Amino acid sequence: MTKSKKLAAEFLGTMWLVLGGCGSAIFAANFGGDGNPLGIGFVGVALAFGLTVLTGAYAFGHISGGHFNPAVSIGLMVGKRFPASELPGYIIAQVLGGAFGAFIIYMIATGQAGFAIDASSAGAFATNGFGEFSPGGYSMMAALIAEVVLTAVFLIIIMGSTHHRAPIGFAPIAIGLGLTLIHLISIPITNTSVNPARSTAVALFVGGESLSQLWLFWVAPIIGAVIGGGIYTWLGHEGPDIVGGVDMDKKIG
Repeated sequence: MTKSKKLAAEFLGTMWLVLGGCGSAIFAANFGGDGNPLGIGFVGVALAFGLTVLTGAYAFGHISGGHFNPAVSIGLMVGKRFPASELPGYIIAQVLGGAFGAFIIYMIATGQAGFAIDASSAGAFATNGFGEFSPGGYSMMAALIAEVVLTAVFLIIIMGSTHHRAPIGFAPIAIGLGLTLIHLISIPITNTSVNPARSTAVALFVGGESLSQLWLFWVAPIIGAVIGGGIYTWLGHEGPDIVGGVDMDKKIG
């Protein structure tokens, strides 16, 4: 695939992740108010994020690899699955794609009479936060630990399910379900990031404390991705796998 097609796929995939995941949180999580049976709740939001990655990976994975996340691209680079030369372009495409997804959400949301973003509330417009901006009031350290650990595990799931020895064709399912589980764990803690592009996209429309706390949702996922990519590079390597005289590990890497 050409570089332009790869970047377009990352733009569209990240747009879909933000539109599907954050959009479900904004429009459907509490639809009708507390106790309304039509609202999907945070379990539904967790599933929505997983479904966006699952469907996006099947739609765009064969074009760009289906990263949709700067931390994933960095982790795959550390794991020798992605060339460093393509990293800047991917990150820019992901951030722009996420912002476009948030813009679509905003344009739809303003179509409801009385819509307004309360920048002083936790999780406003599906933003991430810690302290008073954490949905459950969790501290900065708790948020940092959660985001680092969960992003590291996410990279291990991605690298393991896409390894050439793993069952073919099932990686998007494992990755999507993995992201669903990550959200089930951490929505109460940080509203779940593990993705700097997703966090940046909605913070741009809220401003204030959401932007001032955004640094954590870049730093923590990137640290986690580097740890996860490094762990799987060691864990998944079993020595040369020679097929037809070709070292498949080197070929994949």
